[in-house]
Amino acid sequence: MNTSEITDRPQRAGSAGAHIARLAFFAALLVGLAVLSLAIGSRQMSVHSIVLALWDPQESIEKALVLESRLPRALLAILAGAALGIAGLLSQSMTRNPLAEPGILGVNAGASLAIVIAVGFLGIQEYNHYIFFAFAGALLTAALVYLIGRPQRGAMDPSRLVLSGVAMGAIFSGLGTALSLVRPEAFDQLRAWTVGDLQGRNSGIVVPLLVCTVIGILIAASSARSLDALALGEDSARGLGIDIRRTRVLVLVAITLLAAAATSAVGAIGFLGLMAPHAARRVAGASTGWIMAYTALIAPSILLLADVLGRVLLPSELPAGVVCAAIGAPLLVAIARGRKPVAL
Repeated sequence: MNTSEITDRPQRAGSAGAHIARLAFFAALLVGLAVLSLAIGSRQMSVHSIVLALWDPQESIEKALVLESRLPRALLAILAGAALGIAGLLSQSMTRNPLAEPGILGVNAGASLAIVIAVGFLGIQEYNHYIFFAFAGALLTAALVYLIGRPQRGAMDPSRLVLSGVAMGAIFSGLGTALSLVRPEAFDQLRAWTVGDLQGRNSGIVVPLLVCTVIGILIAASSARSLDALALGEDSARGLGIDIRRTRVLVLVAITLLAAAATSAVGAIGFLGLMAPHAARRVAGASTGWIMAYTALIAPSILLLADVLGRVLLPSELPAGVVCAAIGAPLLVAIARGRKPVAL
């Protein structure tokens, strides 16, 4: 990437104070959407009723509804949204492809296939158990993509990684479908995870997802400066003392951990890892660190909004993954038909 491409990036970085003010706005928006998620459903609730349900020591229908269903669902949307958004940002930064997301690297397909095997053939039903299978499937896929896409000599070509990811994703998706035909119960699980949904998830999922998301984001944050240097080109990054191989390994580990945790919790929700980083770049400018902070707030906001819209658009509830796809597909077309590609 040359200097002119760097200057083509959005230059809205501004001061740290301006960033903090914008981040506070997006945080307030996220909280507002979370409250809306608690209030809207088959049984409408006011903010006052929600507060009473959270703090009232007496058992009630409202208290059970909030604590056992809607609050875990909102927390899952926030954690999984942040995980998928950051994973998408890392995928785009590492491959220098504005249309990249965990799905295009095959990570989601690998995690989904591992879940089908765990549920359909090993009889594993608990999230705390099959998350390890999801992580192993995602890690195996990421390793294969990296090994296949790695050139024998010379610099890493990001397009090779993308092509390798698409190929591995297609292979693992086909294997998952084949296995689902052998075991119908595996097909039911595959269908649920392929669509991506927040409904009916166990509250026990929240803590493991929180741990994985926090670890993944910390790894991603530690690589932000290195990714900024890589955006200048590999030669420039080496001149700045960046260990390129270590950076790529750390980024792949972060993508794998974040995508595996989110996929095993809520399913392979597409387009979210594509939408949120692009929206964040419009506000954050060129710094990966600031883009990451905005993405961590914008992505869960989009997923919460999709989940709320899925409850009210039709008499029967639409999965959040379907609504995200309906929002993300037009965005993908707009990006593809843009006059100028997005510089990364």
